[in-house]
Amino acid sequence: MLTDMASLRWLTPRRRSATARSVLAGEASAEAARKSSQELEGAAPADEAAEAPEFPVVGDERAAAFFDLDNTVMQGAAIFHFGRGLYKRRFFESRELAKFAWQQTWFRLAGVEDPEHMQDVRESALSIVKGHRVAELMSIGEEIYDEYMAERIWPGTRALAQAHLDAGQRVWLVTAAPVETATIIARRLGLTGALGTVAESVDGIYTGRLVGEPLHGPAKAEAVRALAVAESLDLARCAAYSDSHNDIPMLSLVGHPYAINPDAKLRKHARERDWRLRDYRTGRKAAKVGIPAAAGVGALAGGTAAAIALHRRRH
Repeated sequence: MLTDMASLRWLTPRRRSATARSVLAGEASAEAARKSSQELEGAAPADEAAEAPEFPVVGDERAAAFFDLDNTVMQGAAIFHFGRGLYKRRFFESRELAKFAWQQTWFRLAGVEDPEHMQDVRESALSIVKGHRVAELMSIGEEIYDEYMAERIWPGTRALAQAHLDAGQRVWLVTAAPVETATIIARRLGLTGALGTVAESVDGIYTGRLVGEPLHGPAKAEAVRALAVAESLDLARCAAYSDSHNDIPMLSLVGHPYAINPDAKLRKHARERDWRLRDYRTGRKAAKVGIPAAAGVGALAGGTAAAIALHRRRH
């Protein structure tokens, strides 16, 4: 592993376990991202950027850019839009939805990441894809992108990503959303690839287990670090973009961190460290889907429940 595992023995058992899971999740996501980027080679380039970037980007083979997805590249949460698409296709049973909605509600009300409860949420969310083929979810994801996601890409952030591409640099999405969903979005935008939460599959069929943990917080940083080593990147010459204070570990890894549509904590942190800020939202605050990023794959439950409520209000 890239992290010195011997040093973990000085941590408490719980923290040691959490750190090991973050490293495993990061390395698994990096490996999946490298495979997906090979598949994306030769894909059609993104459409012409809608907004010219406000900073120069110099071509550098050892530089790359890492973009958070939700509320950074896309308005709202990708997993919410994916949940809407699955509900429309009657992918879930009503009893499953009720269970997921209750677990997600508990998480929001508690406002803390209780390890045992978070494991229950993840296991329940993963159970909905257990036994389904990866190819099936990828095919559905392509349709859902066209239906719900394409029109929600921030033009300003897309222009920033395109500037890196035009300079000959690689550009990766880094998100807690499933890596399959993230890969679809990366391909549609003409990006290099995507780092995302990896659900285990055997012979192309989901087992209902994760590899490591959701790609959130420290796990994102581990994924970027692992990918940088594998791709011979110099992180001091790389850039990273995010809207959330949860991504401070990832942003702190690179030489050029950017706060995009930042939440209050990230805005404060960025100003204290003289990081660059970009805000493409209108009004004082952008409307955001209320899904805690820390829920990772479990956010699918809340997103789907919200989609049902929205559907019922409109019909």
